[in-house]
Amino acid sequence: MLRFNGYLLKDVTPRNVVTPLRRVIRMADKDRMPLLDLDEDAALRTILEGTATETGERFFYALVENLAKALNTHGAMVTRYRPEKRQLQAYAFWMDGKWLKDFVFDIAGTPCEQVINHGRLVHFPDQLLDLFPGSNVREFGLVSYLGMPLEDADGSILGHLAVVDRRLMPEAPRVLAIFRIFATRAAAELQRLHREVEIREREEKFGRLVDSAMDAIIELDQTCQVTRMKSAAEKVLRCPTGQMVGQGFRSLLARESRAKLTSLMQQLNARPEGQRYLWIPGGLTAQPADGSSFQAEATLSQFEMHGQRFCTLILRNVNDRLEAERKIQSLTVQTEYLQEEIKELHNSDEILGRSKSLATVLRDVHQVAPTNATVLILGETGVGKELLARAIHSASPRRDRPLIKVNCAAIPANLIESEFFGHEKGAFTGTTKNREGRFRLADGSTIFLDEVGELPLDLQAKLLRVLQEGEFGPVGSSQTRRVDVRVIAATNRDLKKSIETREFRADLYYRLNVFPITVPPCASARTISRYLLPPLQRDSLQRWAVLSTLCPRRAFVA
Repeated sequence: MLRFNGYLLKDVTPRNVVTPLRRVIRMADKDRMPLLDLDEDAALRTILEGTATETGERFFYALVENLAKALNTHGAMVTRYRPEKRQLQAYAFWMDGKWLKDFVFDIAGTPCEQVINHGRLVHFPDQLLDLFPGSNVREFGLVSYLGMPLEDADGSILGHLAVVDRRLMPEAPRVLAIFRIFATRAAAELQRLHREVEIREREEKFGRLVDSAMDAIIELDQTCQVTRMKSAAEKVLRCPTGQMVGQGFRSLLARESRAKLTSLMQQLNARPEGQRYLWIPGGLTAQPADGSSFQAEATLSQFEMHGQRFCTLILRNVNDRLEAERKIQSLTVQTEYLQEEIKELHNSDEILGRSKSLATVLRDVHQVAPTNATVLILGETGVGKELLARAIHSASPRRDRPLIKVNCAAIPANLIESEFFGHEKGAFTGTTKNREGRFRLADGSTIFLDEVGELPLDLQAKLLRVLQEGEFGPVGSSQTRRVDVRVIAATNRDLKKSIETREFRADLYYRLNVFPITVPPCASARTISRYLLPPLQRDSLQRWAVLSTLCPRRAFVA
């Protein structure tokens, strides 16, 4: 048993309330005191009739007003407890015949603190100011107090119901029983309000969660008309929700995807409850209102509401992801290619020489390098055609990107188209993933086609299209890709003779022969000084003096 300033706190029953150890009630004051001489049936009827049709906060207003009038007290209140601040906020506070709005107070040092701390009905019939001198008791001039906690189903305190008065409030067991009945009713209403708030918060949180998702979420009826659409769907489909609700969703899909979606919705109808969902194999092709299109991963599920079936379609635009994967794959291929190139280069980035024929060649290189003109390098094997191609690229505006090299004579005829233009997954046997071709890698850069005279005739036509239109199609793909590529070709064959023998297309020759450069043959030089020697070879000759009799130490290329 707990004791508070001469009052006992007992279990919550009509008689087990906080009662004074000593209480003297003068009979002359009996007609002025609340709770006494009360017609309990009339009071119960007044409170019931006043609150029967009300719910929510209106119920609390009706409850405290009718409770104060029925129990003949100066005031009554219903509050909500804020445990984090140790405060009570009044839902409704009736005092002296009027409402006190937005009433919030700290429970420390108040009679309400005893209710909240101990979770019991507390009754202070008199001497309230002496017991709680530092609270709102003095402000309102209160003498007596009766309060009871409003508990949740788990026993946590939601708030409290209380009546207060400026007169003595003697114990009246039947009245306390009525008070407990309506405290329980108030607790039930407060629980309902808390559940409503929790549900609203969950719905708001779920709504924010769905709206913040990048996926388009669309609700469809059985005729495939849009019934609801989340905000993310507006961005993905580029169409406002207001324009789509009530409209057919099939209009936003490619033809083959329309039939696919219809078939899958019918499949869901045949599935048992709890299994009406599926991943759409291959996704869908969406065609937003702006005329663009994108590939979308998709899932479809079905639910039933009020006897009607609806489908939830979730679309995710994977174009960005596919583009990112393509870039990663392209960079990976470029890295591998550059690593191969580094192994081959060995710092051979200089062409040295002073012969008239070589000076003419170098002058042509410096003249054509800053342009985007196609260059055809002619010369025998081993005269340095690739070195000239690298020199042209290094002096061009495209030098920040790698030179892409293709040896047309070293690639099997059945694979050269894939090497040039790439292929899609499944384009032919053994293709397990997409592959970027050399022209795609050379976009924005330069491609060097060595031994171009060895190209098959069928591929020559496709190369001509790239030179003319700047576009091509990967093997196995129906899409056309555009590229900005400068072409430098080289050959040791006499292409004019190949044209006469119908081994090389004349139109392709004229496209390649925009700026021809002929490298003089090695046989026309009397000494090694006419060769194009990379610096590494020059250094080696100087170090070992293998050819010192043929080449002066100070100048190994004339």
